[in-house]
Amino acid sequence: METKIKSKEERAKQRVSELKGFYVHFIVYLAVNITIFLIKLVAGLNRGNSFFDIIFDFSNFSTWFFWGIGLFFHAKKVFGINFLFNKNWEDRQIEKYMKEDKDDFVKFNQRTNGKY
Repeated sequence: METKIKSKEERAKQRVSELKGFYVHFIVYLAVNITIFLIKLVAGLNRGNSFFDIIFDFSNFSTWFFWGIGLFFHAKKVFGINFLFNKNWEDRQIEKYMKEDKDDFVKFNQRTNGKY
């Protein structure tokens, strides 16, 4: 019994560690990207570029975007997000096929019972 409790405690600690890692990753993501953006904004304005040219420059979005992809997969791993083939999808598919099989069985029995 004690090993079960230790196992649950270890899993809980592991989960907390994963959550902490994700939140640290997210905070660093925001801090670094905001800093890079502000540096590019100030440098661009000092060079005489317009505010909108600086904001809509792809290089301002590229770090956010590509690092954001990595952050998304980190969140997916930590929170268990599965958008396409999650448990609800599996359950719905199983129910669907079971209903189809049941309907086919009923149809077959109705046809054969009427002939005999």
